[in-house]
Amino acid sequence: MTTLTRILTAATAAMALGGTVLATASPASAANRDGICQPGEFCYYFNSNTQGSVSDFTGSIGDYSTTQPSCYDFKGPGAGKGKCIKNAAASAWNRSSQTVRVYFNSGHTGAYQDFAPGAKGNLTPTLKNQNASHKFSPSSSARGNMSFSLYTASGKITCGFDGYRSTPGRHEGIDIARGVGANVHALVAGQVINLARGRTGRAGLSTIAIYNASLKKTVIYLHSAPLSSLRVGQQVSRGQIIAKESWHGVSSKSSAHTHVEMRPGRHARAAKSVGDPHLENPNPTSFWNSQGYSVR
Repeated sequence: MTTLTRILTAATAAMALGGTVLATASPASAANRDGICQPGEFCYYFNSNTQGSVSDFTGSIGDYSTTQPSCYDFKGPGAGKGKCIKNAAASAWNRSSQTVRVYFNSGHTGAYQDFAPGAKGNLTPTLKNQNASHKFSPSSSARGNMSFSLYTASGKITCGFDGYRSTPGRHEGIDIARGVGANVHALVAGQVINLARGRTGRAGLSTIAIYNASLKKTVIYLHSAPLSSLRVGQQVSRGQIIAKESWHGVSSKSSAHTHVEMRPGRHARAAKSVGDPHLENPNPTSFWNSQGYSVR
């Protein structure tokens, strides 16, 4: 074999090898955000029924952002192309091998919907056009204790939903206690639609009613002392301090607690409990779970 022949043979082998390398690398294109829903990706669609422009992901995102050019956007052809995906997706297809959880809030919090591997479908009414983050392989223990979240400190449930045993009536909420003066945090965002400051003692019931229009739910807090800065019409964020634990409408200081009640729809006041045999509210466990809380 001549020197020239050896050189040509080596060059041909190198080209063949290079072709093999390129062919092996081509599936990595699935990792690119190119607006094509490929195996290994989780994909949002602008329209329901997996229609419209696509935005594809291979990993978790905690905040999509809402302005160009920094936001994650819809990249595929069709309706919605170029729009930021935050609060704009209507359906999804999970082509990855992991469960993907879509969240209502940024930072992987709030109401959520899980898409199992291979699942495709519309986002629930709560999450349609209200998607703010997603997580691959979410932890089954991702929910926080409701009693801890209310105070961001150790608290305990003293009476569960419909939990009266010695008091006549049907308990319409959940009673949680830590101690007089503890900060009380909003568990769900919304607008303050009713505020009664009350006073200590049995006759001085206080009320904070916060309505979340997107969830179509009102969360009502009783017995705690509302902050002096809190006002009707004010928008409250999740985790914001709204009150101090007290005993407004409770007979003794030693029985101080916060009654937390979820009511479907818009309500200014809590449902009747003591002495009322009728249960007006549904069991709230699934709602609190959807908001990222374990009822404990």
